[in-house]
Amino acid sequence: MEVKAFYWKGDALELLDQRELPEKEVWLRLKDYREVAQAIRDMAVRGAPAIGCVAAYGFVLGVRSGEDPEKVYETLKNTRPTAYNLFWALDRMKKVFEEGKDIEAEARAIEEEDYQANKRMGEIGQSLIPHGARVLTHCNTGALATAGWGTALGVIRSAHYAGKNIFVWVDETRPYLQGSRLTAWELLRENIPHSIITDSTAGFLMKRGMVDCVIVGADRITKDYYVANKIGTYALSVLAKAHGIPFYVVAPKSTFDRGYTTEDSIVIEERSEREVKFIKGIPVAPENSPALHLAFDITPPENITAIITEEGIIKL
Repeated sequence: MEVKAFYWKGDALELLDQRELPEKEVWLRLKDYREVAQAIRDMAVRGAPAIGCVAAYGFVLGVRSGEDPEKVYETLKNTRPTAYNLFWALDRMKKVFEEGKDIEAEARAIEEEDYQANKRMGEIGQSLIPHGARVLTHCNTGALATAGWGTALGVIRSAHYAGKNIFVWVDETRPYLQGSRLTAWELLRENIPHSIITDSTAGFLMKRGMVDCVIVGADRITKDYYVANKIGTYALSVLAKAHGIPFYVVAPKSTFDRGYTTEDSIVIEERSEREVKFIKGIPVAPENSPALHLAFDITPPENITAIITEEGIIKL
């Protein structure tokens, strides 16, 4: 049975609370667009494609409740500043509403299109993964981060089911541990061989010849192919380039922001220092020490071997 991050129930949105994984599976039932906005902001749901889908359903809940559509749109839009799929989905929903069309049907279409795009990216991308490859990935880019199947992890999943006998190095992905908490959980459910590593282990594994390719997702890609993704991605791209290792980015076309041309155009979300200084409420740093928590970084195109989309492979 495939992992699902959310289900639309017609009058409510059910979300798998990703903050509780892997210890327990807790489902949230949201019937108000403000609850949806809070769930996005607090990372109960995360991953750019999933955020876009969930925001679309949040728009449906808000408009149906009689709220001002512009207020609903702005509330949902202001939850996370970097992930482009959020803005892409909400702009699409707003346009359909203004045209007097069926907004629920549009939200369902956004979800279905993302799932099908992920499946196509998986099939296209797995052709780049050699038999027996040791693949390093960062953050969580699987079914939990999308409408299903996944982007970078979807390519890994497709390579596994193609019988390529791959092994996955899973960056823990500090400070929110999306790798060790979520990616490992998904891989374990599907019996895909893997091992969790600390983020700082990646370079030494490359030096020892234990990594054959790096594959990551994206939260926003500019017209000139600058890629905003989970913090730590840029460092991996530098390490991969230094060791002559292919570095692949996997993202649907809905992640491409054609209005942005350079890395300076991208707003990098800065989250609470508490997420750095605490893990699941347990302090791991001095209370009075300040912490900087940039949630994303930007990888330049010269560090990227190729970008895999549902329409094909863009070689850089």
